[in-house]
Amino acid sequence: MTTSKLWLGAIALASLLVGCTPAPAPTPPDTREADAQAIRATEANWMQAFTSKDADKVAAFYTEDASLLLPDAPVIHGRTGIAAAFKPMLADQNFSLTFASSRVQAARSSDLAYSEGSFTMTVTAPKSKKVLTEKGKYVTVFQKQPDGSWLAVSDILNEDAPPTVAK
Repeated sequence: MTTSKLWLGAIALASLLVGCTPAPAPTPPDTREADAQAIRATEANWMQAFTSKDADKVAAFYTEDASLLLPDAPVIHGRTGIAAAFKPMLADQNFSLTFASSRVQAARSSDLAYSEGSFTMTVTAPKSKKVLTEKGKYVTVFQKQPDGSWLAVSDILNEDAPPTVAK
C-alpha cells in the first residue's frame, strides 16, 4: 500500500469519526425567574398554612429530611420533628406570624433556590405568660421536587433583638 493511500484512509477515518461525534446538548432554558415566582407563591401558601394553625399543613412545606433552625433551640430534623415543634406554638391563642421575602434567588440548574426576608411573630411566653412580639430575619433553602413543587430543606431564623411585650 502506498503512502498516499494510507493518508487517504486516515483522512476518511478521521472524517467518519468527526461525523459520529454527537452535537453538544442544547442549553436548557433559563427558568430562574419562573422558579423565583413559584417560590413566592409557595411562601404565600405557607403563610396560609401558618394562619390555619395546623402543624401538619405547615410541616408539609418541608422535605422529609429538612432542618429547622430556630433561635435558642437545637436543630430540628425531619418533617415529623418540625411538625412536633410547631404544634405547641400554633396551639397558642396569641400566635401569629407574618413573613415576607425581600430576595429570592434560584439556581440556573433549576433544582435549588433560596429566599431571605423578615418576619414578625407573636407568642405567649411559657414562663411569664406575657404576650411577646419577636422580629427577625430568615433564610430558607428550597429544593425543587420531582412534581415541580418547591419544598424547604433548611429554614434558618434569628431575632433582630430580644422579644418585646406586645402592644
